[in-house]
Amino acid sequence: MDYAVIMAGGTGKRLWPLSRKSRPKQVLKLIEGNTLLRRCYDRLIPLFDPRNILVLTNAGYADIVRENLPDLPYGNVLAEPAVRDTAGAIGFAATVLSKYDPNARMAVVTADQLIEPTDVFQQALSDGLEYVKKNPDAMITFGIQPTFPSTQLGYIKVGEPHKCESCTNEIFDVDSFSEKPDIATSREYLSSGEYLWNSGMFIWQAKTILKNIEKYLPASKEPLKRIFAAWDGPRQEDVLKEWFIKMPKISIDYGVMEQAENVKAIRLNCSWRDMGSFSALADIISSDENNNIVVAGQSELIDSKNNILVTEDEDHLIAVIGLENMVVAHSPDATLVCPMDEAHRLKELLEVVKQHGGEKYL
Repeated sequence: MDYAVIMAGGTGKRLWPLSRKSRPKQVLKLIEGNTLLRRCYDRLIPLFDPRNILVLTNAGYADIVRENLPDLPYGNVLAEPAVRDTAGAIGFAATVLSKYDPNARMAVVTADQLIEPTDVFQQALSDGLEYVKKNPDAMITFGIQPTFPSTQLGYIKVGEPHKCESCTNEIFDVDSFSEKPDIATSREYLSSGEYLWNSGMFIWQAKTILKNIEKYLPASKEPLKRIFAAWDGPRQEDVLKEWFIKMPKISIDYGVMEQAENVKAIRLNCSWRDMGSFSALADIISSDENNNIVVAGQSELIDSKNNILVTEDEDHLIAVIGLENMVVAHSPDATLVCPMDEAHRLKELLEVVKQHGGEKYL
């Protein structure tokens, strides 16, 4: 049977003070009153029964995820008791699925991205599931056609495409993975036409990815074995807390995919944007006549241009005079004001806040 697993564990520090340790970016209502998590879930509903959709998140986010997706079965939110990067999270989800369905096929998607058009994405998922159904040892990754030489994304080098019977999309052999390159290398990748951006989304059989995790990350074998044995029993949570933390802290790309065999790719011919920073709002929300991006129920601007002004509070008025090239982000207990070209220093700022005893604001 086919299942979808939504990865929803990131915090989104670059969207502080809206995103917090207790309220990650995927549940912020910044886009037409919807959250990124809800939009991701809605993209999956035409393909998957809600009972076959799981959400992987940090234990501290489990309640807010359930609140955001009230029609998702309670037990379909898998709460990680510790941060162990994507290899541990995916191993956990695959273990749970294989407990109930030894032949489970799982599509792993991310909650913090905007993907359009939806029907193109859904067709790619359908093709990936169909290919894995016929080729159970294959592992599918999804690549995005680069539109500029990004130094913030990983890349996938692909070989010749192969036509898949009953699939709309071609299937590519994956030659190699590359970590975030420097600008000169990224320009070479773009001009070659052989590289795709690594989307961090996958399709495989649960037992196939578990086999590869155990092969390339052998320290995972015992923890996953223990979690499997205890799952859905009286000691489920105790065993999960005891053994999940013993999983290697490493990404699935670096720990498994870069070394594995029979890795394939589907090119996503989609607009794909990571909502990882305030500047990303400029790609999503139309600006006013002065190039201001405003996400607020109430706002008044005089002689101001090239700003990003954000609040989720519909009753809060943001008013500015003579402001240029600034970010203003308001939350109930903290407000950020900084020049646009300094917003990349948010992590540095949060370290200072922490050092000065401001833990409650993080």
